[in-house]
Amino acid sequence: DPSTITGMDTAADRICTAIRDREKLAIFGDYDVDGAASSALLYRFLAHHGLDAEIYIPDRVFEGYGPNPAAIAELAGRGATLIITVDCGSSSFEALEEAKKLGVDVLVLDHHQVGTELPLAVEIVNPNRQDDLSGLGYLCAAGVVFMTLVACVRTLRNSSFYGDAKPPDLLEMLDLVALATICDVVPLTGLNRAFVLKGLAVMRQMSNPGLRALSETARMSGPPSSYHLGFLLGPRINAGGRIGDAGLGANLLTNDDFGQSLEIAGQLETLNQERQAQEAVMLEEAVSEAELEIGKGTGPAALVVASDNWHPGIVGLIASRLKDKFHRPAFAIHFDQNGKGTGSGRSIASVDLGEAVRAALEEGILEKGGGHAMAAGVTIKRDQLGAFRAFLEQKLDRNVNLAIAQKSLMLDGALTARSATLDLYDLLEKAGPYGPGHPAPIFAFPSHEVRWAKIVGRDHVSLTLSAGDGATLRAIAFRAADTPLGQLLLSDKVRLHVAGQLTADFWQGTRRMQLRILDAAVPPKFV
Repeated sequence: DPSTITGMDTAADRICTAIRDREKLAIFGDYDVDGAASSALLYRFLAHHGLDAEIYIPDRVFEGYGPNPAAIAELAGRGATLIITVDCGSSSFEALEEAKKLGVDVLVLDHHQVGTELPLAVEIVNPNRQDDLSGLGYLCAAGVVFMTLVACVRTLRNSSFYGDAKPPDLLEMLDLVALATICDVVPLTGLNRAFVLKGLAVMRQMSNPGLRALSETARMSGPPSSYHLGFLLGPRINAGGRIGDAGLGANLLTNDDFGQSLEIAGQLETLNQERQAQEAVMLEEAVSEAELEIGKGTGPAALVVASDNWHPGIVGLIASRLKDKFHRPAFAIHFDQNGKGTGSGRSIASVDLGEAVRAALEEGILEKGGGHAMAAGVTIKRDQLGAFRAFLEQKLDRNVNLAIAQKSLMLDGALTARSATLDLYDLLEKAGPYGPGHPAPIFAFPSHEVRWAKIVGRDHVSLTLSAGDGATLRAIAFRAADTPLGQLLLSDKVRLHVAGQLTADFWQGTRRMQLRILDAAVPPKFV
């Protein structure tokens, strides 16, 4: 029931009033996949009711995250009487104060963690508000927007607005919700599981021209899966907000012309390739700095690396790579020529990064900051960098050390190459979709022979595993070439214990099995 979310009924009433009165609306979104999908959801809903809403996505470099006073004034100057922020706005005090001065109503639809003090708005719908008891704090912004649209349809129905006309088919828009849910790495539990399961079914129809065009450009094969959304479609949509036109993602997802969608998808593909090249250079520098910071000891609780030369749109990816490599929270920060830093952080399980950033903001260490448990963004002055490192050390040390000490790879069973069949994979998929909070099962393949191991792509290790009975299984370890795992797979060890997750891909129209390797070990007798 959408009404269990604090402020939902007020928000739905205000949107429905705007629909009835045919007001001029503006949608202010974030520049990531969640922001683009949330903007597209709301845009398509309003378009069904005859409203042509303007979507405003801020430039990551020049405007930063969330609404700003200048953008609010610009939208008001173009006639907007209601501005709806999606995936942002919960901590935009100055911008929302500007809207009040200009006589423009603002509704906030968000999911980021917030403190007890909230900015002035008609309503702030955020299941992570301190006074919200809905239990839906795990939703991404697109999930919150979808719930808002459900509430709006209910309100319009109850007022006999539709008459003999049909309300929009909200279930047909779940492909956008699934995309955002996967790409924002929120837990696949509760309502999120339903969103992704039904959303993937909708996506198979490819009724959204933008998603269809992007799928073709990304050379996606087989039925859409969580993997496709998270590793093929999501990075390409994000590329626009990282190093190009921040509005490309929202434009793609709202476009109903397939030819135009293909052009936008092509632009995103080019930007994604440029992003990959820049990321490789930045990551090499960041890893060197992180290794110096860790030294020969256990290292700090959280890594904080910074540079004047990095692209601010890619620092979040660098933080994510460092988090994976060193298994601890990590921040990557870009400083401009005025000594102002903008950065992103990524966390590990059991370490709430959003809460730590809010605490640093309250201490005056940060100029701006916010996020959720697994990811956060910060704005910081150069002379506060040391204080920020010290604060994170004091704040996160205990939880990080516990997480590192308890780090282990939990196995769900043991298989052989012969038993890793498509039939087994199909059975496992019925328990999906998999993701954070509901991980895919991990299997061990004991003492399998490693054949034809080689580096493919930039840094992936491809190989074939052979069981004692001669059965074989294709396998790959992503981004592993320069890691201990990759070095072991490429070594002269004939047999290894290997652990990973089963996947299926399509090659020239034929579906085949593959193991995504997560770890490997030398059997005792081969040590």
